[in-house]
Parts: sequence; C-alpha cells; structure tokens
Amino acid sequence: MAETNLIPAFLNWVLKYNSQYQDLDRVYLQNHILTLVGGTDPQQVVGDAADEPIALANGLVDFAIKRGAIGTTLPERDILVAQLMDFLTPLPSAVNQRFWQLHEQQSATAATQYFYQLSTINDYVKTAQIAKNIKYTVATEYGDLEITINLSKPEKDPKAIAAAAKMAPATYPACQLCLENEGYLGRLDYPARSNHRVIRFDMAGKTWGFQYSPYAYFNEHCIFLDGKHEPMHISRQTFANLFSIISLFPHYFAGSNADLPIVGGSMLSHEHYQGGRHSFAMAQAPVERSFIWPEFPDVDFGVVKWPMSVLRLSGKNQASLINAASAILAAWRQYSDPSQEIKAHDADGTQHHTITPIARQTKDGAYQLDLVLRDNQTSAQYPDGIFHPHQDVQHIKRENIGLIEVMGLAILPARLLTELQEVQRYLLGQTNEIAAYHQAWADELQAKYGDDLTADNVEQIVRTEVGRVFARVLADAGVFKRTTSGQAAFDQFIQSVISQ
Repeated sequence: MAETNLIPAFLNWVLKYNSQYQDLDRVYLQNHILTLVGGTDPQQVVGDAADEPIALANGLVDFAIKRGAIGTTLPERDILVAQLMDFLTPLPSAVNQRFWQLHEQQSATAATQYFYQLSTINDYVKTAQIAKNIKYTVATEYGDLEITINLSKPEKDPKAIAAAAKMAPATYPACQLCLENEGYLGRLDYPARSNHRVIRFDMAGKTWGFQYSPYAYFNEHCIFLDGKHEPMHISRQTFANLFSIISLFPHYFAGSNADLPIVGGSMLSHEHYQGGRHSFAMAQAPVERSFIWPEFPDVDFGVVKWPMSVLRLSGKNQASLINAASAILAAWRQYSDPSQEIKAHDADGTQHHTITPIARQTKDGAYQLDLVLRDNQTSAQYPDGIFHPHQDVQHIKRENIGLIEVMGLAILPARLLTELQEVQRYLLGQTNEIAAYHQAWADELQAKYGDDLTADNVEQIVRTEVGRVFARVLADAGVFKRTTSGQAAFDQFIQSVISQ
C-alpha cells in the first residue's frame, strides 16, 4: 500500500467536520498533532494511505508507538485515538447548539441523524468493532428472537491490567455514565472519552444527558442519563420521564433497566435509561388477553404473549398511562403468591419486586407502555435467582437479563464463538474440545437430530437451538410461568389490581 503524509491527510478530515477550525488553523493543528505523536517534523510522519479518518488516526498511533511517545497497550492506543478524533469533533456547546437547532427547525429525526453521524465519524460509536458481532434471528412462538454473540468489546490487555493495579484509586468521574466523562482523557483502567459529546436537556426540572452507546447492540442505541450521580430507582417519575423522552424523540423507544440486583442491569449506581431506533420482538408481540380497568377507561390493558410476564398499557393520554402504571408498580411491590414462589419482600423488609418499563409511540400517535414484572429472590435450589437463567441453560447465558434481553435481543458472551464451533464438531463426530458444560446439551441435540446432521446444516441447527435456549432463558425470568396455573395466577394478580 502506498504511503502518505498522515498529518495533512488527517487535517483534511478535521477541517471537513469541525467548522470551528479554518484552513488558517492548519499549522496550529499540525503542531498539536505532532506533539501528541512524538514527531519532530510533520514530513516524517508517514504511514499507509487511507480514505477514512479512523484509519489515518490509527496510522498516527502506530507512528507514536514507534517513536516511543506512548506504550503498546490497548488503553494507551485508545486514549491517543480519542485525542486525535477529538480534533474532528466540535465543542460540546457547538454540538448542542446544532442539535437543538435541527430539532426545532427540522425534526427530532434530523437532530438525531446529525448527532449519530458525528458519533460514528469521530469513532465514539465503534462501528468497526460492532461489525464483528455475530447476529442472526430465530423464529419462535414469540416471534423472531435476535441473537448476538458480543465480539465488539476488546479483551482486557494483561499489561494494562498489571499497570492499572499500580495506580492510585480514582474517584473522578464517579462512573462511566456521569456527565464528567465528556472530554475525559481516560486511564489504563478507564475508557478514553476525549471525543465524547453529550446532548443536554431538561427533564422534570433536572439536567439530563443524551448520548450514543459506544458498543451499540442495535440501531442508534442510545443512553439517557441523569446529570447527577444517583442510583437507579423505578417510580412514578420513571414512567413520566420515559414519556418525556419519547415525546422529544418520537422515533425512538425508551426503557429502563430494573432497579434491583439480579434482575437489573450492570450499572445500578447511576440513574439512566436506554433507547434507540429499533423494533424488538416484544414490541411486535400481540396482547393475548385484555382486561377492562374501570378506573382508567381510556387505557387499553392486557397481557402480552411473551415468555416473561408483561402487561401492556396503551392509549393517547399520558397522564392516565402514568397513573395506571404507578398503581401496578405499587401493587406489584407488595404482592406475593406462594403457589408461584413469588414473594414481595422478606421479614426484614428486603424488597424483591420491581418492574422493567418500556415506552414507545405507535404510528397512529398513541402510546404503549410495557411493564415487565420482576422478582429477584434466590433459593437453595436457585442460588443465582429463582427468576434468573437456571443452571441448565447457563452454558449459553448466565448473566443478568436486563432491558435489552427482556425485549428479545440476546447478548451472549464472546466465548460462545469458539465453543459452539466445538459443539458442531462434536455433533459431526469430528475431533473436538467441547466444553464440559455444553456436553449434556450437545447430547440432546445429537439425540434430536441424529443422522440429519450434516456439515452443511450443523451451524444453522446449533444457531436455532441457541435461540430456543434463549427463549427458555426468558421463560426462566418470567414470574408467572406460561402454564395453565401460572397464567391463572397472573390473571389473579391483575384482578387484584383493577378491583382496588
């Protein structure tokens, strides 16, 4: 590949995307970049010619490593890449001004398109890494479940881990969702954020932020975060906030992880919601039985056909939907049913019940609010959680079932990429190194498919069966099981709510 002078080529992109700089600023910018990469003469900073800014930035990082300006660990590379891509990125004030100008003068869609494009061009959203993920769908009785094997997040560098262990503990930023991450350099044990930008908006008199997820799991995967570092908490205000968000961004859904361990997400220390431009299988699932709620005649209310226990509220009056959802939350927090192993709280007051809520607008301008009932109890039989993936499916999925997976998109660990290949070899009678925890499942598949297994179909069969395991995972997380007695108990809970 032909070589090029990296700094001038990179500066062409800077001047294209960052209007705060003009051609008169080239020498100034050139010298700043030269300092970052450890060069003494811009003419000596050469590398492979490239058509994209991220490729040129990586070339500059390679030069910096050769010069000894930075070390060879992945965090050090990421920190310098983010510093370089920050040159392409307008200041937070300029990004916010442009975003809200587009929102007011054109549309919410135009505003998010601008911000998403910026977030991909400046490599905050890691599109190249995200493209490595394995993605497919599996048809089930609940619709097409989405399966992803998450290969986008890089493995932690052992050298970086060792170096980070020697660093003094840091308390700033308080977590990776805080507004203070905007422009933060990063550390060996903390992601680089020089090129990070956050859109500010007011919600219920408080400052909130809107950003995209660096390692997105679906189209325009975004995060709405509280301006203050406060713990997750599902309440009436949660429902009001979700409706505020989809009113601002009617083309996005918005949902919240639950606020309790086991059934919650991975970040319970900072209040935040997730959203994006994607229609999940749960959103497309029908209401299989409806109920009349006399107190809320303008709210359509029913049970969704889904492996988890989902109530759907629909209507055009946000206030009615918020009031109805609040009544369900209050009732569920206190509801117990020993016949279904459902217990609201322990004798010491420890709470076990909460809700995973998801809000969206429909094409006719109405609103939908899905409320997924959650229970985080453990037992001697199920020490990881009674309503958590049970041990016989943990060879595929053992992590918490959070918001995204509740809606029908499995986020499976990278280990499965090679492990499932070994399962396929085992099924074909080839030499293999199948993991012991896959053995029982693989034997079940062998018995089920037998001589029908071929080199041409084994991958598709394994993928289909992984999807079926995921459906079982969701069923494990359902508090009212998809059995006659389970659904009768679900209806009993509903009647207790609407008859109050």
